[in-house]
Amino acid sequence: MDETDLKTIVDDIDYLASEKDGRMIKNILVGTHPADIATILQHLPEETREYVFSLLDADTASDVLMELDEVSKEKLIAELEQDRLTEIVDEMDSDDATDIVAELPEEVAQQILDSIDKQDSDEVKELLRHEEDTAGGIMALEFVAVREDMTVDDAIKEIRAKANEVDELYNVWVVDKQDKLVGVLSLKKLILARPNEKVKSIMNKDVISVPTDMDQEEVANIFRRYDLVSLPVVDAFGRLVGRITIDDVVDVMEEEASEDIQKMAGLSQEEEIRETSAFRISFLRLPWLMIAFVGELFSALVLNHFEASIQQVFIAALFIPLMMAMGGNTGIQAATIVVRGLALGELVPADLLKRLRKEFQVALVTGSVCGAILFVVISTFFGEFRFGVMLGVAMFVVIINASFVGASVPLILRKLGADPAIATGPFITTFNDVIGLFIYLGLITVAMNYF
Repeated sequence: MDETDLKTIVDDIDYLASEKDGRMIKNILVGTHPADIATILQHLPEETREYVFSLLDADTASDVLMELDEVSKEKLIAELEQDRLTEIVDEMDSDDATDIVAELPEEVAQQILDSIDKQDSDEVKELLRHEEDTAGGIMALEFVAVREDMTVDDAIKEIRAKANEVDELYNVWVVDKQDKLVGVLSLKKLILARPNEKVKSIMNKDVISVPTDMDQEEVANIFRRYDLVSLPVVDAFGRLVGRITIDDVVDVMEEEASEDIQKMAGLSQEEEIRETSAFRISFLRLPWLMIAFVGELFSALVLNHFEASIQQVFIAALFIPLMMAMGGNTGIQAATIVVRGLALGELVPADLLKRLRKEFQVALVTGSVCGAILFVVISTFFGEFRFGVMLGVAMFVVIINASFVGASVPLILRKLGADPAIATGPFITTFNDVIGLFIYLGLITVAMNYF
């Protein structure tokens, strides 16, 4: 669906909704993929969105709800009648149902759990025991497992028996009599095997699994590293308890990337792109802006301390914004590379000194180039050869400092157990402004005594 088609459909549905022509709206949406319906709903006014969503059958509504952005989803759920919400939750896979129930008020969540099918309710309660951002929190309890002592024919019968329960079947997990995961079997291998052959003789014993308490970001890294489409989850005793599929991991990757980008910009994780309240957005951003504000006050104090030097050499004041900008940008570049490496698991403790050394080497090159350019500009346009040398050296030192700070602070925060993504927000830029300004004006003040 391109932008032109989307706009046309949204305009048509908006008009039909104003006329309360539900039959025509259903005709437009019939056969449309849930993801496309979600996109349409997100572009409709809130009142129209609620009306159109009410026209969807429970099965379609459950799929569409999981495709909506967080703000649209929360607003729709808040407006749904409990009976309608119960119908929708009852149609969901266990992991999706758990995501919805976990966001509801405790009293409403309990009423819904009491109303849906008992088996589904028990599965949701089981998943709610796990932390939200762990393998146990994102896994689904719908999976196919066969015993290692089964024949191929029996295994195929087991798959057929669970066909309605499992939407997408990528692999068949093999367990022993204690339900411990012992292998994995591809559908291709299962179909091509002889009917009376034992599963344990054709299964792959080298199976990758994750524990229930593994962080979801590390789970995503395992999917990426081994090019997986599904992954079994085991408990502390090695028993198979669930599976994670690639669609869940894509959502995790998007969530983690959004979280890191928001932190890098100094934004709250609660702020969403479709948030409509200006006051809410403002109050979510203000704490981070206040950190930057207080930090920049120290920059003013540094300028006040070197007031005499600035008055004596007016040219120095002209290049203060340049020094601060170059320091901030250099720090963010170095920090971004390090944060990405940590997030993807590409940086291990043994590589930390190597990474710092590499950033220092890069800073030597970029600092030399920028310092040389600044020297040429000042010597050529201002006719100040000696002062050009001073400012060129100052630029070199500022960039070296910024690169070291940008690369080292995320590593330090990681060592302390904090999320390194926060290092690339106002903290890095403010720190580099203050220290960079101090280095710049300090070098000029010292050098002026010899010129």
